Amino acid sequence: MFNRIVIAAAAIIMTAPLAVAGPIDSACVRSDRARGNAPLCGCIQQVANQTLSRSDQRRAASFFRDPHEAQEVRTSKSNADNAFWARYKRFASQAEAYCR
Repeated sequence: MFNRIVIAAAAIIMTAPLAVAGPIDSACVRSDRARGNAPLCGCIQQVANQTLSRSDQRRAASFFRDPHEAQEVRTSKSNADNAFWARYKRFASQAEAYCR
């Protein structure tokens, strides 16, 4: 019985996708700054999955294409932008610490 459980678990692990690309990963890999560093981009996506909603991830991914947009959000007086920026800063701090 134990052997069947181990074999079944191994089959699940071996057929499960290792990672699903998300908006941060996709934008990161395409960016000039990451220079196609897929492992780093994948790590950043993992942190994003743990810290940001999917909507926040899509918004943050846009910063790779247009860094000026990040500056606009950072300096915005909008409560929604300020709340997003606080979440984004937490994400960025965690990604920087985790993905070294």
